[in-house]
Amino acid sequence: MKFRELSIEGAFEITPQVHGDPRGHFTEWYRFDRLAEVVGHPLNLAQANLSLSAKDVVRGIHFADVPPGQAKYVACTRGAVLDVIVDLRVGSPNFGTWEFVRLDDTERKAVYIPEGLGHGFCALTDDATLTYLCSATYNPTGEHGVHPLDPELGIEWPTDTPQLSARDAVAPSLSEALATGLLPDYQACKAYTDSLKQQ
Repeated sequence: MKFRELSIEGAFEITPQVHGDPRGHFTEWYRFDRLAEVVGHPLNLAQANLSLSAKDVVRGIHFADVPPGQAKYVACTRGAVLDVIVDLRVGSPNFGTWEFVRLDDTERKAVYIPEGLGHGFCALTDDATLTYLCSATYNPTGEHGVHPLDPELGIEWPTDTPQLSARDAVAPSLSEALATGLLPDYQACKAYTDSLKQQ
């Protein structure tokens, strides 16, 4: 299992070793001890989610209030997606930047997304299936979004016909979310992460 820190501080791409033979294959796609060693604290699992998306569906950009936020460990168990991580932390040196990682059922890569970052993806295949291991349970009053097609973000989605949910279609732009105080604070996110390292 290999970990690669992305250009956005705190986010990682994880590449497992896939063992295969004519019968099929086996891979160890999550190790709590290896992840804790890399990020500096355990991922306290509180909820697991599964999403199924048709080709060209774009979901996101979603994030949660910090504290407590919601760290995520995301992998694709069927099909393929282009997963995007966005730095929404006000005051971050990388504020407003994004990075893609392809997740699919061949390489079996995963991404770790810490508290305070935005997350979304575009389904590259029909029946694209994602699993999420989450550090906090769903909190409808503390979960928000930024419009995935916001020109200010300029995310280069790999589709000319993005399919959005009703919620994502009316999400605020990055500037609107910033002006209304909706976005997480970089220093607050760092302080919260540091508190996890001391537990």
